Amino acid sequence: MTYRKATSNDVEHLSELFNAYRMFYRKASAIQSAKTFLEERISNKDSEIFVAQNTTNKLVGFVQLYPLFSSTRMKKLWLLNDLFVHPEFRGNGISIGLIQKAKDLVLESNACGMYLETEKSNLIGNHLYPKTGFELNTSVNFYEWNVE
Repeated sequence: MTYRKATSNDVEHLSELFNAYRMFYRKASAIQSAKTFLEERISNKDSEIFVAQNTTNKLVGFVQLYPLFSSTRMKKLWLLNDLFVHPEFRGNGISIGLIQKAKDLVLESNACGMYLETEKSNLIGNHLYPKTGFELNTSVNFYEWNVE
């Protein structure tokens, strides 16, 4: 398995994985919108996307991170927003490899850490994240305000 930064050349295949990821979270299929969204993230350098590519050059997973800043720590902080491995390729450590690429980004960018959020019902993720060194933060309340 090869892990590398996504490029604009990956958008066509990456959008299929991204669409499947969104559908996992009960969103309607929207391949063209997914493609546009990813093209914008890559061209605007709004996020960092790493892909897992198998020996036949097929993209089988990705992780996407967005930069944040911690005022109290006065450093960059990353939000691991999206992590997905195609169901056919799960159970092979690909998620762990993608998380390692995210950790490398944190270190290389001299950031103070990385946050992530997942649904309580995501049993696979909630088992995976502590296994890869993430700690559940029970000392804060997470609030959100949505327009939609």
